[in-house]
Amino acid sequence: MKWPNEKKCALCLTFDFDAESLWLANNERHHEFPGVLALGKYGAKVGVPRILDLLKQEEIKSTFFVPGWTAERYPHLVEQILKHGHEIGHHGYTHDAPDPIDPEMVERELDMGLAALHKVAGIRPVGYRAPDGVASELSLRLLAERGFLYSSSFKDDYKPYRHTLVDGSPGPVELPEQPELDDWAFGGYSMREAKPLYTKDAVLSIWQDTFQELHAWGGICMMVMHPQVTGRPMRLATLREFIHFTRKLPDVWTTTCREVAEAFVAQEN
Repeated sequence: MKWPNEKKCALCLTFDFDAESLWLANNERHHEFPGVLALGKYGAKVGVPRILDLLKQEEIKSTFFVPGWTAERYPHLVEQILKHGHEIGHHGYTHDAPDPIDPEMVERELDMGLAALHKVAGIRPVGYRAPDGVASELSLRLLAERGFLYSSSFKDDYKPYRHTLVDGSPGPVELPEQPELDDWAFGGYSMREAKPLYTKDAVLSIWQDTFQELHAWGGICMMVMHPQVTGRPMRLATLREFIHFTRKLPDVWTTTCREVAEAFVAQEN
């Protein structure tokens, strides 16, 4: 596709605001361990406010993917995200991976997430990101049936494209991700599984090199971040420096996922 206003590439800074829902979905016993849940709670307590401040300073509009459970637990933060002019996308209800082996669960998670976002914020999101990246043909069909504009769950391209469902009908637009642009790979933490600590320079190098190539290819740079990761001091400094780096390259369209999907649709026919 051609980017609007002759831009060279698109940049989307997105945040999966999971809070404790990620840890509760990972292990039902985690509710017994507040020290574990504190990892997710940090995203709400510190991460989101700090990220909103940074986006305001840099005059950037972003997309936050929010599970319904998180929206119900932190309605004031959902309100703040919208007040700052950012987009909110659907990210399941409990952050359970929507495994098609249980079709009723997949549909329930989708509909409960929709209901929660409508109840808390009066919105019906047009975008969806699958919890844990578990996207299936069933999920795509349900998204199409419920009128979603786009998904951002697949990692099979560098430009937006339109899904085609099994029956040949059109599915949602896909805004693909790149694995190396997900902050969880570099800053995600688990008390049970030790991971190496990546320095700011190491992460910046990977993000900058990937962005430069996507810029040269004319693709979409989909940054997938989590407030409980990128909201930490060093990680937030990493994002700030990355934003400044992207401004050194010409004709970068920094925008929300919704605007990218709408630009794709405008060129489809």
